[in-house]
Amino acid sequence: MNRDRIILYTGLTIVTLLLLLSLIGPYLNKWTYYEQTLQRANEAPGWEYWFGTDALGRDLFTRVWVGLRISFIIGIAASLISVVVGTVYGAIAGYFGGILDEVMMKLVEILYSIPFLIYVILLLLIMEPGIKTIIIALIIVCWLGTARIVRGEIVRLKEMDFVLAAHSIGASNWRIIFYHLIPGAAGSIIIMLTITIPEVILAEAILSFLGLGVSAPKASLGYLINDGFQSIRSYPYQLVFPAAVITLAMLGFNLTADGLRSFIDPNVKK
Repeated sequence: MNRDRIILYTGLTIVTLLLLLSLIGPYLNKWTYYEQTLQRANEAPGWEYWFGTDALGRDLFTRVWVGLRISFIIGIAASLISVVVGTVYGAIAGYFGGILDEVMMKLVEILYSIPFLIYVILLLLIMEPGIKTIIIALIIVCWLGTARIVRGEIVRLKEMDFVLAAHSIGASNWRIIFYHLIPGAAGSIIIMLTITIPEVILAEAILSFLGLGVSAPKASLGYLINDGFQSIRSYPYQLVFPAAVITLAMLGFNLTADGLRSFIDPNVKK
């Protein structure tokens, strides 16, 4: 087995295990996500509380896996929608070219120039804080990178023989875009998706850490890291466990993206 396969399979294994734990982890012990036992607050990891407890006596093991589930939901949902929007937008700009292409890509540049926190703050002013608001804010930003990549791929692909052949048999522009060009750029789109998911998860964690993300009683990994950071001197395990899990998630998705790139992108040296 070569190095690229090892990287890909390692990344897929990490991601798969974390996905499974986010689903079944909260049910592996008797404690529930919301259950508080104040007399057991800030208890160190042990046989009863595997990851210890937080300041309200809640089981940290259960909360970490539920938090990972929330982070995955936000990361995967926002990434999928972002990639779909960016793919369609970039494909239209790249295929039609000319003034339309210039206007569409100028809009992308303008949106890129606005700091991400501005979008979040504006959305929080008009919407209630929560998972939906964070997903919308992340989508507004994350589709821009996909649009640039896909636009470049479409510009390259539209001069190829299979597109000229589709033109010659009378295929419409939209059929060429959706049935020929976008499938032809599928490799780059898949790579962008695997790259976008960890970026979104990390961005959500940062927002939650700053108090702009998922609000209590729900808690993503960023929220748990913020909680642990407040008591790092006295109870470092409250920071270590959620931080370790989000680090593993980042590692798994990035290894998967690197492995896929080596198989899909012909420009990557084997």
